[in-house]
Amino acid sequence: MTPRTRTTARASSEARAVARTQTLIKGESGIGTVRRTTLPGGLRVVTESLPSVRSATFGIWVQVGSRDETPALNGATHYLEHLLFKGTGRRSALDISSAIDAVGGEMNAFTAKEYTCYYARVLDTDLPLAIDVVCDMLTGSLIEAADVDAERGVILEEIAMTEDDPGDCVHDLFAQTMFGDSPLGRPVLGTVETINDLDRDRIARFYKKHYDPTRLVVAAAGNIDHATVVRQVRRAFDRAGALSRTDAVPVAPRAGSRSVRAAGRVELLNRRTEQAHVVLGMPGLSRTDERRWALGVLNTALGGGMSSRLFQEVREKRGLAYSVYSYTSGFADCGLFGVYAGCRPGQVHDVLRICRDELDRAAAEGISDDEIARAIGQLSGSTVLGLEDTGSLMNRIGKSELCWGVQMSVDNMLERIAAVTPDDVRAVARDVLGQRPSLSVIGPLKDKQAARLDAAVA
Repeated sequence: MTPRTRTTARASSEARAVARTQTLIKGESGIGTVRRTTLPGGLRVVTESLPSVRSATFGIWVQVGSRDETPALNGATHYLEHLLFKGTGRRSALDISSAIDAVGGEMNAFTAKEYTCYYARVLDTDLPLAIDVVCDMLTGSLIEAADVDAERGVILEEIAMTEDDPGDCVHDLFAQTMFGDSPLGRPVLGTVETINDLDRDRIARFYKKHYDPTRLVVAAAGNIDHATVVRQVRRAFDRAGALSRTDAVPVAPRAGSRSVRAAGRVELLNRRTEQAHVVLGMPGLSRTDERRWALGVLNTALGGGMSSRLFQEVREKRGLAYSVYSYTSGFADCGLFGVYAGCRPGQVHDVLRICRDELDRAAAEGISDDEIARAIGQLSGSTVLGLEDTGSLMNRIGKSELCWGVQMSVDNMLERIAAVTPDDVRAVARDVLGQRPSLSVIGPLKDKQAARLDAAVA
């Protein structure tokens, strides 16, 4: 093959890669247009254009979370998130942070049970810098033994900080109550024991196994040009040799087979706190269940705002709690529905009785048409208002690509919410709230109070 032929073949291959660009959502005048390009190596790049702003948010989503850890590796995903900020072959930890600070940007990351995300928000003119820095972190991390040892203390402090906040810690306890000793039941941060046992070699192997381009989604939103972002991302990954597997294809959205079966379980963590923190809940729906739209409306009506049933009954009418709300968590194959309240220890049984009565009443009688209409309006408004900045837009398209493999426009989301009928809400109320609940409590409950907790889940 002559040099000219090789050059032509390489250009043709690159053209084919660029040709794999799709417009997923067509916006008016380019506003809200979502595009996807799949590069060699299986790396996906999705963008949403918003020309009216002067900022851009760039993120990389990784299909790895705490549910991918063995018991001995519990906390490794979050540990690794910290270490990727500690330095690469091209930048020290100070270089990474100062590069973004110098342009007034912000950079951070978060780890969840099923994914991890690294992101930077900058002025649109500084997007090339953000792309280079974040891509370098993801592809060129050194994971030095000295950094592993130094960061261990930081993570142990983070665990201690969480344990000092019972309003946060009770949700970890509820996951343990519902899922038991399984990956979904273990804390994202790990435990003091597992963090102390993790070493550089095990974390480095975890990094090599999971941080493959086929498991990554690059997402950018704001005043951006899709083709330019793709070129810059490709250049950054090519520099690290990360796109050499030209036949690789992206992994499919996560599937699973874990069922939640924890009916009637009670977990009490007795601590000397000023309040008792409780979560009463049951299995919910997976994030792919079509009933999730109706469950979202039900959740809003029950505990999603100041006009919700739980807020009115527990706080407004009786003054038993300052904070009371319901929530849903959807995973690939299962989900949770929970009600949280924080109250004085002496009021815990009254609060639990009211919450249980409201859940039972909704399961048996459903939600009124007026409540449903108000919840649909509230959910629609909060959905739009929650997508008013480039960070939220980046989160939406990145998570959608990683978790569902499809993109849904805001208009389509609003249509799905508006299409929920009273019968849909009542049906999902029967299916979800009709199950026997489980309970998690953190607080200074006396023996007689603790003995009465089983009545809340009977």
